[in-house]
This record gives sequence, C-alpha cells and structure tokens, in this order.
Amino acid sequence: MSTIQGPRPCTDGTRLTAEITECGYRGSAKTVRRFLAPLRAAHRTRPAPPPVPSVRQVTGWLTARPDRLTDVDSHRLADILERSPALNALQGHVRGFAELMTERRGHELPEWMSDVDATGSPALQSFTTGLRRDLDAVTAGLTLEHNSGPVEGHVNRIKMLKRQMYGRANLDLLRKRVIHLE
Repeated sequence: MSTIQGPRPCTDGTRLTAEITECGYRGSAKTVRRFLAPLRAAHRTRPAPPPVPSVRQVTGWLTARPDRLTDVDSHRLADILERSPALNALQGHVRGFAELMTERRGHELPEWMSDVDATGSPALQSFTTGLRRDLDAVTAGLTLEHNSGPVEGHVNRIKMLKRQMYGRANLDLLRKRVIHLE
C-alpha cells in the first residue's frame, strides 16, 4: 500500500484500481479515474521560470526611459537592481546623464563626472575620461540648442549614395542623385 500513502499520491488509475480492488473496492475504474483527475492537475509540473535576461536586454532596460518599459520588464529590472547594488548605482548615473542631455543642463556635467569618478563603475569612469578630453565641446553640445546633427545626417546620406554607386556610374550621375534627393 505504499503507493496510496506517501508524500505524493498515486495518480495512475489502473494501478490504483488494482490495489484498491485487492482491498475490497467494487466500483469501476472510470470512477477512480474521475477521482484522480483533480489530483493530476494539482501535481503537474509548474512552468519554467522566464529565461535569464541577456546583458543586452539589461543594458536596454537601464538606458530606456522608465515610462517606456513594459510592466514585465520594469519588474524584472527591479529584481535585478535589488540583487545588485552596483547596477543600482550605475542606473542612477545613467539616468542622471540622460537628464543632463534631455534637459540641456551641460553646466552640471563636471559635477556629474566627479560623482561618477567617486562612486561609478570602471566603464563609466572611462566614459568620463573621454568626456574630459574635449569638455568644452561636450558642454556646449549639452547646453546649446544648435548642433551639427543635420550636417552629419547629410554627410551620412551622401556617403551611403557613394557606396551604392561605387564603380557603377560617373560623377555626373552621382551629382544628380545627391541633388535629386535634397
């Protein structure tokens, strides 16, 4: 009778019917199967937990605006940040830099960099070292409304056209394509 009593009940209807018939049960096997159906449902294996997020996913969550994260992603990020104080500090620095950029507060950049150097990760410290190489230009880019973005976009488009046309046509056709697209 060890299969009937134990940590996990027997859910094999045929085997259980045979065992209880030996003990004097006179009902049908179908009745036993109907009785066992809820037990089988209760003991089914639980679904596997969600896969561990990749570094790319976590990086995306850290750099994304919090209001653009789905509820599932924000809960998973909160779990990760709860387990890792270093990532929690990193998120604070990343969000701080994002606010500097979006709110055009370039004058606060030196304060942010000194805070990162004091408490930040080696990767962010390397980033601040790069920013210090041309601090005036970075500060101007984070403060002024004017930038070279449109010019860079046109240069990028012209280079793309040049790559597409390489070895296929002469300069006249390239000139027509550049002027036609503007």
